[in-house]
Amino acid sequence: MATQLESTGSLERKLDMAVPVADVNRQVVDRLRKLSRNVKMPGFRPGKVPMKMIEQSYGPQVHAEVLSDAVSKAFGDAVAEHRLRVAGQPRIESRDSGSEGEIGFTATFEIYPEIALGDPATLSIERFESPVGEAEIDRTIDILRKQRVRWNAVQRAAEDGDRMTIDFVGRIDDVAFEGGSAQGFPFVLGEGRMLPDFESGLRGAAVGETRSFPVVFPADYGSAELAGKTAQFEATVRGIEAPELPQVDEAFARQLGVADGDVARLRADVRANLEREVAQRLRSRTKASVMEGLLGLASFDVPKVLVDAEKQVLAERAIEDLKARGVDPKQLPPIPPDTFAEQAERRVRLGLIVAEIVRQHALQAKPDQIRRQIEEFAQAYENPGEVIRHYFGDRNRLAEIEAIVVEQNVVDWALAKAQPAARTLDFDELMGPR
Repeated sequence: MATQLESTGSLERKLDMAVPVADVNRQVVDRLRKLSRNVKMPGFRPGKVPMKMIEQSYGPQVHAEVLSDAVSKAFGDAVAEHRLRVAGQPRIESRDSGSEGEIGFTATFEIYPEIALGDPATLSIERFESPVGEAEIDRTIDILRKQRVRWNAVQRAAEDGDRMTIDFVGRIDDVAFEGGSAQGFPFVLGEGRMLPDFESGLRGAAVGETRSFPVVFPADYGSAELAGKTAQFEATVRGIEAPELPQVDEAFARQLGVADGDVARLRADVRANLEREVAQRLRSRTKASVMEGLLGLASFDVPKVLVDAEKQVLAERAIEDLKARGVDPKQLPPIPPDTFAEQAERRVRLGLIVAEIVRQHALQAKPDQIRRQIEEFAQAYENPGEVIRHYFGDRNRLAEIEAIVVEQNVVDWALAKAQPAARTLDFDELMGPR
């Protein structure tokens, strides 16, 4: 069957093709005959329904199915004939075939770009590192202690670190504003959860004391109604509690799962967990640097159909994120279609580059790599064997691990080729929120 291929853009192609009417009609008759063996109609036994009635009832549907299958096969054959790598789904429309006895169609679609990779030695990337020593272990144990703090009521002026319980009301131009009042509200003084002016206004206050003080909202405050404005607050202190941290002793070690209360074993466990967490975060930072660098390894046009699909995925994720935060997306304005355009284009471009690197350098995930990755994940759980079985028992979960391994293979390849600059991160910078 003759086809005609036309380039209508850097990646867009238009393919004219035709399907013989006789072939379609023959297949329609064959399917209707097979259907007649089992079709049921009132007043007839199965297999005894007249063909004319079957054609009237099922003919249009069967004809549409046969034609759709024929067009799909014709398109697949043409794609193979012209050795095309089609990106996304084609848009197929009927046309005048120009030939008697044929049904003409035009398929419009995009193809994947040809990607010429540059020299990876020119990549500007960083390999991150952060040592784990006794000081980092001490700081981690301090965090664990703070998570188990006891609060004891005190009768003195409030100091930084104390937990205060207050009643307050805020007004702008003598009018209370929404969200500016609370009863029995607890917060830790000096922790930074409240605005600086708010904390300053209550520092040194005693139980039962009422204070009035101004609070200036930052110009970039989350609420547009309050941003840049000054409110007058009145607050009454209902309670002050001082923190009491647990001692690092046998009882504390047992709280953290060390059965015999051995503090040295506790520190060893903290070190092992901390080194594993640090290693994961360093890999994540290094991977991000590598992926950013890989974007400069090739220049090419990106299929719009893939970008559009990725925009849809990102929009759906944003909606799910809002729901997870307790926000009803229906109460918000619709998300504009191009909100995620830049991010989607970047993700598609990077995905195509990574896929080309994997193809050219045979960086597919190997079974032993997948197993090692699963075993590493499992070490963070109480029952590693159960976690390993969990992953190997489902093909979709294995596919997720396979993708992680492939990405790490690409990262390792880039690091070996690019001679990255080493960058040491401060422990707090590494472990703090990104």
